[in-house]
Amino acid sequence: MAVANRSSPVVVGLAGLLLLAGAAASGRPLRALIVAPLATPLGLAALAFLAWCAVSLAWSPLPGLSLRTLSEFLPALLGAYLVARLAPPHLARVAKPAAWILAVTGAYVVADLASGLVIREALGQRVAAFAFNRPLLVMMLTVFPLVAVLAASGRRGLAALAALVMAVAAWRSVSGATVLGLATGALTFGVVRAVPARAGIGFVGAALLGALVLAPVEGDLLARAMPDALHQRLAASSTRARVAIARSFGAAVAADPWRGAGYGTSARFQDVPVAARIEPDLRVMLAVGHPHNTFLQVWAELGVVGAGLAALVLVLTLRALGAWPGLARSTALALLAAAGVVAFVEHGAWQAWWTAGVGAAIAWLRTLARVTSPAPEKL
Repeated sequence: MAVANRSSPVVVGLAGLLLLAGAAASGRPLRALIVAPLATPLGLAALAFLAWCAVSLAWSPLPGLSLRTLSEFLPALLGAYLVARLAPPHLARVAKPAAWILAVTGAYVVADLASGLVIREALGQRVAAFAFNRPLLVMMLTVFPLVAVLAASGRRGLAALAALVMAVAAWRSVSGATVLGLATGALTFGVVRAVPARAGIGFVGAALLGALVLAPVEGDLLARAMPDALHQRLAASSTRARVAIARSFGAAVAADPWRGAGYGTSARFQDVPVAARIEPDLRVMLAVGHPHNTFLQVWAELGVVGAGLAALVLVLTLRALGAWPGLARSTALALLAAAGVVAFVEHGAWQAWWTAGVGAAIAWLRTLARVTSPAPEKL
């Protein structure tokens, strides 16, 4: 992604197909690996959420846009699921080269940014510092479980090198979301390692559920709580615009809270009927493409039903983590916190590159669980 920042869906999709072909050729029990997890409470909740996304197309005022968004999201989701389910038995053997790839990529990003992006210019690519934001966010997702796998396998020096390069690349970049994700994940890891398992799960769960529940009123809360001085200090992060966007989409949720406007409509939300029912001064920011908050986007597009199903998926995920080994559970909670805080301030909910990155991170996370568990076949 550092040289082609939308390549992750292709890479993960191809990896998923190759893993599927290899598993079939080797006689691995595909039904148990791929189908059985979907029959668990967590799997059924996830399928119910996807089903509601599909059902919402029935009332979407922009069916072409909704279908196009779904056609980009579903293949990435399928590839991510296949990688997450089939790759873990093999990944521990390639953790060392994976760490070197991550470190070299981070060094490349730092070098190109320091040179004024002369490498990107020589390659004929877009010369813009933010072009590295997507690859850095995907690296941020994968670095947590990869570093933990390396440390659990005794390669602590390489783990420290990968973490250091990732931190330097994030700090040198213009991606505030990457820095925020790394800091949140690291802080969460430290906290949940220091407290009992249930307390750690409760801490992360309360934060994520709070973000989901409060998403429709986020803009109004921030508008009242953030003083002008803080907006001025955070001018590079466009906080005033973000608050205005959150207020606009929050007003749309208030106008149609039950079923939402329909899956994928955020890209042209100013054209959906509910936009005409909110105050004129709040409509302008509906044209930005998405609310820069995944939780709020779920509310706006899928209503209270979609938000409720998303909350159920989150709760069941957290419950499942209770059975994981200590290091794997702490790393999973750190990853959830890091991904959650980025989703709260950054990209659209259905972007394929992010979905693919999450799938890759889950694959490494399940690898860590296998490495640290006395009964890896149950994870």
